[in-house]
Amino acid sequence: MAVDLEVRSTKKARKSALDRDVAMTLAATEYDRVVTMFEDFTVEQWAMSTDCPGWDVRAMAGHMLGMAQMVATLPELIRQQATSQRSAKKNGGVSIDSLTALQVAKNANLTAGELVENMRRVAPRAVRGRRRVPAIILNRRMPEAQGVGSQLELWTFGYLFDVILTRDPFMHRLDITQATGVPMRATADHEGVLVDDIVREWAGRHDREFSLELSGPAGGTWGTGTGKRMAMDAFKFCRILAGRKPATGLLAQQVPF
Repeated sequence: MAVDLEVRSTKKARKSALDRDVAMTLAATEYDRVVTMFEDFTVEQWAMSTDCPGWDVRAMAGHMLGMAQMVATLPELIRQQATSQRSAKKNGGVSIDSLTALQVAKNANLTAGELVENMRRVAPRAVRGRRRVPAIILNRRMPEAQGVGSQLELWTFGYLFDVILTRDPFMHRLDITQATGVPMRATADHEGVLVDDIVREWAGRHDREFSLELSGPAGGTWGTGTGKRMAMDAFKFCRILAGRKPATGLLAQQVPF
C-alpha cells in the first residue's frame, strides 16, 4: 500500500551539528573500523543474512565499499548519482535504493580478499574527497527530499557528507554484529561521539521532555531534567531510531543513518 509522505520543510534544510574537523576525524576512524571488521570474517560469516532485506554480509559490504568509492573521486560521484537517478526514474523507484543496488552490483564479483583490500585502499581517498567539498557546496540544499520515517525532509550537502556518510557504515557495522555475533568495536571517543550526535538530533526532532541513560562504551546520560526515564544499551537505541526494531513513544521518532 502506498503511503503519502509529507515534506517536513520547503525552506530549511537540515545541517550538520558537528565541527568539520571532528566530522572528518570520525569519518577516518569509521572507515578504519570497517576495514578491521572485514579482515576477520570467515567464509560462513560473509554469507550470513542481515536485517536489510535481500542483503547478506557480503552484499552489505559491497554497498559500504561502493559508498566510499562514490565520494573518493568526483567522476565516480557523478557517475553513481547519474546512473542511480536514471534507474530510479525508469523503474519508478527511489534514488537511494537504486544507488545502493548499483553499489552492491558494482562490487559483487570481487573476492572477499579483494573487497577488503579495495576498502583499505579507498578509505583515505574517501575521507580526502569528503574533506575537499567546499563550504559553498556544503551549505547548499540537496535537490531531492529524503525519507525519514513517514516524512520527507530536506538536507544540506554538509549534512550528507559530514554526518550521514559516517552514520551509514556505523549502522551497518551494527547490522553485521547482529548478523554474525562478531563483537562491536567501540570506544567513547568515536562511537560515543557518534551516539551523542544522534541523541542530540533525536531530542531536537521530537522536542519533548526526556530522560535517557544509555549503557556501554558509547553510552551516557542525556535529558531535560524531567520526562519518563528510558534506559537501554546505546547500540540498541541506535538500531531502534534507524527503524531496525519496533518502537513506541519518543523512540518512534526516527533519525537517518
